[in-house]
Amino acid sequence: MRPHPALTLPLLLLVAGCGAVPESREPRRVNREAGVPMVAQMRPEAQQCQAELGKTGSSFAPLPDKFYGAGCSALNAVKLDRIGGDRGEFAVTNLGPLACPAANTLASWARFGVDRAARQIMGSPLSRIETMGSYSCRNVAGTVRLSAHARAEAIDIAAFVLEDGRRISVLDGWNASAKEREFLRTVHQSACKRFGTVLGPDYNAAHRNHFHLEFGGNSYCR
Repeated sequence: MRPHPALTLPLLLLVAGCGAVPESREPRRVNREAGVPMVAQMRPEAQQCQAELGKTGSSFAPLPDKFYGAGCSALNAVKLDRIGGDRGEFAVTNLGPLACPAANTLASWARFGVDRAARQIMGSPLSRIETMGSYSCRNVAGTVRLSAHARAEAIDIAAFVLEDGRRISVLDGWNASAKEREFLRTVHQSACKRFGTVLGPDYNAAHRNHFHLEFGGNSYCR
């Protein structure tokens, strides 16, 4: 007995549907160094870090993982624009990609180490932190070892601008008035409590105009 035509079409559709394999719509990217495709999916540690950064009241944008070659990369990175303080936000300028854990450490230092020191010592809240950048594919000077900048895990701090308009730079303020000296040395020591490596004007001439703040690694403060 031949099947009724009305039953044939649904049966064919059912069989076709069972045999079809849906294509994944999840975006993919490629690890340029290893040539291994990777699903563009945020890792749990990245989700947690960004959630913690959001709780600080900071303004930032997540960035996709990037491999630049020569061992340089920016993984679990964010673009940090403003940092939450006790009385609102303050700006941070000239930052490129910054690893999220380093951004969290920077946010903590800026709020509790810099802004509060500015109010207590200089008599004015912090308005802006001026940096000389974060990510840079380069070696530690005089060595063949990659800098933490090559992993987006370091920040170079050039100056602090207060709400009353005063600008205190590392270059001009390190040996300036008593208050500026006290302020810069206080925030420098505060950074040493949070970052793995902190280098300033007393380290060498190359750091006379900035603080190098490096996330992780051994504790070294100079």
